[in-house]
Amino acid sequence: MAAFLRASRGSLLSSCAIRYSQRQHSSLHSSKHISQFSRSQASQAIQKSPFESNILRILRKEIEYQLDYAPPHPPDTKFNTFMVEDRPGEQWITLRRKFGKDEHIKIEATMIDGAITVPKASDENLGEDVRLHISVLVDIWKGEGSEFLEFVCSSWPNSLEIQKVYVLRSDGSRAQPYMGPNVKDLNSGFRDGLNEFLKARGINDELSAFLHEFMMNKDRAEAIGWLRKIQSFIEK
Repeated sequence: MAAFLRASRGSLLSSCAIRYSQRQHSSLHSSKHISQFSRSQASQAIQKSPFESNILRILRKEIEYQLDYAPPHPPDTKFNTFMVEDRPGEQWITLRRKFGKDEHIKIEATMIDGAITVPKASDENLGEDVRLHISVLVDIWKGEGSEFLEFVCSSWPNSLEIQKVYVLRSDGSRAQPYMGPNVKDLNSGFRDGLNEFLKARGINDELSAFLHEFMMNKDRAEAIGWLRKIQSFIEK
């Protein structure tokens, strides 16, 4: 009798195990089917139209080209005695330094905002070269709340030219109604004196060359960032 019970119990346990295994297999099969269905649905949900796919392909190629052709490098934070303040996404930079005991200098430079064509330097090569232009404001003041001089300059790849000189109050308003003549209309001796005044403070042709190199690099970095933002928006 005991042997019969043991045999019956063994048969019952074996039968239960088989049914449990079958239920587990059925459950796993069902879960796998649901998972595959969910992935298929998700794939269909994020599938892009041919037009969007083509834009994304063009964007990726353009980003790769820009990174391969002229990859931007981290911007400089210092030039000679000037500290350089770059604000990613904005179209200008600021340079600051102190000169002497109490003189403060602030330079604001735009990104490249124009160009002119000039004949090529070599007589053997016909055609024209392009000279890129950057607008520069130089503010110089002594002490807090004092009037300051503001120089409006044109920065070319190899030279810095003074266009106007203003005398302004600390709030940026005019210190007097008359704003002064164009510097190019002044006699050469006075122009040379103004240039020497700026050169003594490190505002010279070398600074102009630095600004052009910095802005070319900044322009590439901003362009790549802009392309990536568009790519990210379309990919969502």
